[in-house]
Amino acid sequence: MIKVATAQSHIDKDVKANGTEICTLMEQATKEGADLIHFPEGALSGYSKKEVKDWQAFDWPNIKMQLNQIADLASKLGIWVVLGCSHQLSPPNRPHNSLYIISNTGHVHTRYDKQLCSFNETMNWYTPGRSTCIFEVAGIRFGCALCIEIQFPELFLDYLDQDVHCILFSAYDDSTIFSIQAQGYAASCSSWISHSIPTAMSHTTSSKMIGPTGKVLSTCKNNTSGIIINTIDLDAPEWDIPITKARPWRNKAREGSVYRTRYVSDARSDNKQIF
Repeated sequence: MIKVATAQSHIDKDVKANGTEICTLMEQATKEGADLIHFPEGALSGYSKKEVKDWQAFDWPNIKMQLNQIADLASKLGIWVVLGCSHQLSPPNRPHNSLYIISNTGHVHTRYDKQLCSFNETMNWYTPGRSTCIFEVAGIRFGCALCIEIQFPELFLDYLDQDVHCILFSAYDDSTIFSIQAQGYAASCSSWISHSIPTAMSHTTSSKMIGPTGKVLSTCKNNTSGIIINTIDLDAPEWDIPITKARPWRNKAREGSVYRTRYVSDARSDNKQIF
């Protein structure tokens, strides 16, 4: 069992201001009993074409300073942090669009680099990543996804195949369809999905936690920075059907042997042109 805070944070071109916002929400989440806090895409660095106009002029030293301060605070508070931020590579390579997974001891546990980038991201802004990201906290397996990756069901099915319980989906987008798609994946994969977006994008939708039936469990207020906290408990009675029945059965169904052993040789089955 784990308590997850889903953040809706203000993102500014001033990375110090972003760092202050992130730390404030971390402290709030800790006071409210969260074990992990999940932030939007680009929460610290900003996002290409929005807060970031040119990588050559980007303030990487300040980014690293803010990251160290956030990691120190994570250790002090004892909270895991999943943080959207560009990750600098060696020149002349473009950065990754990433999620840092910072442990409750303040160490970088791992990092997710966005794999399925948009055309503009790929051609002009980012280096794509090459692998999924799975980590475990308190017996709950987490996977990561970023923005346009919601358009690729194979990513979510891959996480299902690897027994992920909750996907941390960070986006810099105000698309209501992203939320609808996330609900669909949550229902079909019997998984929780934490959907975190920036405050500036929250006029038509908002950050939310979706349960393994596809139901929205709670949402942040529109146009307001803040957090929501939800408990992920695999043994909770309300999730008995999606977790202990639907999910295992659908895994068997996708594998197919449960059907193959029940096929029959029957002329009335073979003939598709009769009533």
